[in-house]
Amino acid sequence: MSNLAEFFVHDHRSCDALWASVEEAVEADDAARATTAWRGFYDAMQRHLGMEEDELFPAFERASGMLRGGPTFVMRSEHAQMRALMNQMDALLEAGEFGEMLDQGDTLLMLIQQHNAKEEGMLYPMAEQHLGPAGWDSLRSRLG
Repeated sequence: MSNLAEFFVHDHRSCDALWASVEEAVEADDAARATTAWRGFYDAMQRHLGMEEDELFPAFERASGMLRGGPTFVMRSEHAQMRALMNQMDALLEAGEFGEMLDQGDTLLMLIQQHNAKEEGMLYPMAEQHLGPAGWDSLRSRLG
């Protein structure tokens, strides 16, 4: 990816595609495929949230001087909400409650869509502006 926004937006879309595979497997009543798809989605989301929290947000905060109460504060709070819901969904999957898990997924998807719109519309452009190309190159080298 050539810039920060493209990199993270691409990762958002990859996670969206993985969620679609969870929905398809549950709707097909294929428990094994649903479990595998869920694990892929769960792991990808954890990885994405971790990249932001461990690398992007601190780099943005340092570059912008917005250390407290800025947009990353809101993003971290929303990440915590998503993780809590994903953990509930994980427990439902383990209990074989695939339909209920999918119902919770509707809530998760709404949270993710609203969250991604804020990141894509505000945070990523701000981060690109504050980090500049050299800052992005440095950050990108740390993002596996």
